[in-house]
Amino acid sequence: MTEVQYVTESDFQDEVIGAALPVLVDFTATWCPPCKMIDPIVKQLAGEWEGKVKVVKLDADQNPNIMMQYGVMGIPTLMLFKGGELKERMTGFQPKEKLTAKVIPHV
Repeated sequence: MTEVQYVTESDFQDEVIGAALPVLVDFTATWCPPCKMIDPIVKQLAGEWEGKVKVVKLDADQNPNIMMQYGVMGIPTLMLFKGGELKERMTGFQPKEKLTAKVIPHV
């Protein structure tokens, strides 16, 4: 399974907003059970989409300004950015098929 890199408030602009590829951001926390459930799916998609979609994680506890900026109230929240714009937002555990269906139209 592909390891997914973490982004922070300091590199979010470069790694997500300025990325050439669409970027799926997994807003997560180590203490969150649904985040642990979705983690293997996110890693699997990162491997399947390599070269087409960049997949990153953002620790909710360590990056409160990004959480507030995007109005994230619950985790896991997954957001798809393309061309610096937020295109999709999914909150809570999602099966792989549902995540794929939301992302693929933007690839």
